[in-house]
Amino acid sequence: MSWFQTVTPSQLGREDFIQTFADIYEHSPWVAERTYDGGIDANCDHIETLHALMAKVLLNAERDEQLALINAHPDLAGKAAVQGELTQASTSEQAGAGISQCTPEEFERFTSLNKAYKDKFGFPFIMAVKGSNRHAILASFEERIHNDPADEFDRALAEINKIALFRLQKM
Repeated sequence: MSWFQTVTPSQLGREDFIQTFADIYEHSPWVAERTYDGGIDANCDHIETLHALMAKVLLNAERDEQLALINAHPDLAGKAAVQGELTQASTSEQAGAGISQCTPEEFERFTSLNKAYKDKFGFPFIMAVKGSNRHAILASFEERIHNDPADEFDRALAEINKIALFRLQKM
């Protein structure tokens, strides 16, 4: 089990807990709120334990809440990235995967795939990009666009939970 380096979740009151963990799930502080309300103890000072509780909150949420959270995520190499409108965490994650270094042709491919994916599934392509690169991301995009919508919805939630774990590991 890994300990948090910058925070001790079990020592936080509700307001501080929510403020600290509000953006672990992109623009969705309700995940932190429900996690805290479900009970926080010293076991939550382990990253994996807190992550498991937060992931359970997401997976037990209503479908419309899950969809809203999925839709809160920016397109990879999308307009928000180009215009510098991403959250700090998303900016760092996309830059770490080399997305900011795309050629004009790669940006065009991302734009085309983002549109086709949203047209098919009704939400943005979600991928935990830490440890990946733009070439692998494009390959995954091209593979996953052929998935069944229900499977891809579940995959988006799984990817969001991976992103949340990576964010918690930075704390």
